[in-house]
Amino acid sequence: MAYYLGVDGGGSKTYALVADERGNVVGKGASGNGNHQLGAERAKRHLFEAVEAALAEAGVTAGEIERACFGLAGADREADFRVLRPMIAELGIARSDIVCDTMIGLRAGTSRPCGVVLICGSGTNAAGRNASGETFQCGGFEYEYGDFGGGRDLAVEAYRAVIRAWEGREEPTLLTGMLLELLGYGTVNEMFHDFLDHGRTVPLDAVKLLFRASLLGDETARAILRRQGEELGKSARAVIRRLGMEEETFDVVLVGSVLTRGEGTFVTGPIEEAVRGIAPFASIVKLGIEPVVGAVWTACEAGGESLPDELEARLRRISDFRLIGHSGPVSG
Repeated sequence: MAYYLGVDGGGSKTYALVADERGNVVGKGASGNGNHQLGAERAKRHLFEAVEAALAEAGVTAGEIERACFGLAGADREADFRVLRPMIAELGIARSDIVCDTMIGLRAGTSRPCGVVLICGSGTNAAGRNASGETFQCGGFEYEYGDFGGGRDLAVEAYRAVIRAWEGREEPTLLTGMLLELLGYGTVNEMFHDFLDHGRTVPLDAVKLLFRASLLGDETARAILRRQGEELGKSARAVIRRLGMEEETFDVVLVGSVLTRGEGTFVTGPIEEAVRGIAPFASIVKLGIEPVVGAVWTACEAGGESLPDELEARLRRISDFRLIGHSGPVSG
């Protein structure tokens, strides 16, 4: 029996799956942040924890894995791979591939040979592959390199909006009461000084407040989410143009909890508008399964296997990693 390992290492969580050649999931593991750019040793610890848990549940050793695919946030440049290759090699898996997490999200979200993927979880990224197999990544390097958004930025935007409203620079917002309740403060003044005095950071859970306030009609929250959608739409258009995909039929796969779990169309609406304006044959698809399944498929295909349709369908039933008892904030 051949076994395949797929790993999805993101900015807030890491998932690992072991599947056999028949498409049965035999082992699962979960841990925290797997992005080495946020701390290499911590990411390594979390990657190893998730993989070791999945191997243990499967009852196999690393040496018994036929092929593995690690889809990792932060696997962007050769400088990143110089860190990641020796790290992953320590697991003792004979044949493994390391790709950016965009690629496993794209593989999990579409059966077409080409497509575009937009990720908005704790951070943002965009990438695509055209019919000729050419790929292009747009973004993924945070604000100073042209990005905007993702859970980390959106949480800060929610906090800033409350501060600006409190000072009178902006109109009052429903985010104020929601954020105070979330963080356990009685007043904005108390929160403001406590954050300054103790160097506190805004938790990713604050992103949920943007969606909640938007559904209640809060224009401040809606404007923040709208900007996120517009920025992702710009990234999609850049990928489509660079790869010459304007007249192709393909899926734009939306990945990450801000895009797949957030309520309403405050983020997805501007994305659809941007894509429709440049690629009329493209379809917007929300990823309905965990990207880690795409890593398992990629590992199988790299090993020369092609899963039959019924076995692919079996893997698609892993639609929510909380099936193994792991849950988290809107930040993935």
